[in-house]
This record gives sequence, structure tokens and C-alpha cells, in this order.
Amino acid sequence: MFKKFAVAVPLAVLALSSSVTAIAAGEASHTVNLKANIPTTVFHAQPRDPNWGRDETMTYNLVSGELAPLSAIYDIKNTNGSVHAYIEGGPAVLFNGDAAQNIALTTTLNGVTLTGSPQEVVNEADSTPGIGAEMRIVAAKPSATQRGSYTAVMPVVFDAVLPTL
Repeated sequence: MFKKFAVAVPLAVLALSSSVTAIAAGEASHTVNLKANIPTTVFHAQPRDPNWGRDETMTYNLVSGELAPLSAIYDIKNTNGSVHAYIEGGPAVLFNGDAAQNIALTTTLNGVTLTGSPQEVVNEADSTPGIGAEMRIVAAKPSATQRGSYTAVMPVVFDAVLPTL
């Protein structure tokens, strides 16, 4: 009986230690979040680069004293007319917490300067097949007193406009 017990205990310990080793080796996991945006075939207006607009930086040039402009291509299509666009709330500014230090931004889309009112940025003939239109954002040259960290939020709205009869 003692021999059976003496043999059984080391076997049990061996079995437990191998299962503990398997648990200790563990596993690694990583969650991948996916998303997809498939625009409609009738109307869409979106940047070609899906990361555009998340955190853009206007780099300051120490020699010229100017902020580098930003640009992106937007894919725009409306099979039922033209496309108008505007900046909600009017033209944006770079803001550092002091309104007296705002730096004006000029935004153009397909060569049209955007304001707070809807304007045609793609005509019906070009929007029907779809077009790649450049959005360009240019900051006014900062003055000697405009220093610090600046931010801006610029909601651009695109409207699908039906043709007039």
C-alpha cells in the first residue's frame, strides 16, 4: 500500500506541475477594432485619406514666420445635381485662448473660398461622374505677438443640391 501511495504522489505532483506550466505559459491576445465606410453611389463627399482631419499640424516656419498650409483631396459625387459646401459657424480661426490673438484661416475647396453660407463647389456636370477636389487651408501670417499653442475646429458641411428646372 505504501509503495502504491509513494508512486501515486509523485505522479500526481508531476501531472499538476505540467498543468501549471501550461497555465503559466499563457496566451497573448489583441483586439482589433475594424470599421468600413462604403459611400452611396448617389452622393458622397469624403477625404480620400481616411485619416485626414483627425489631428492636422500647421508647421511654423522659423525663417518665413508663416504656418504651412494644409491640403487634402476630397472625393465628391452627386448623380442628382451639384454639390455645395460651407463651414458651419463661418470661417474658422486658430485660437490660443485669447480671442484678440486669433489667426484667421482661409479654406478653399475646388478653388472656391468657403464661408458660413452654402456655395457651389462642384457643378452638376463634374459631380455626376465624381471628382477629386482639393481642400486647402491657409493661415494668415502670425504677428510678432501671436505666440503659443493654437487649435481650431472646422466643421465643413456638404449639401447635395438638386438641379433647378
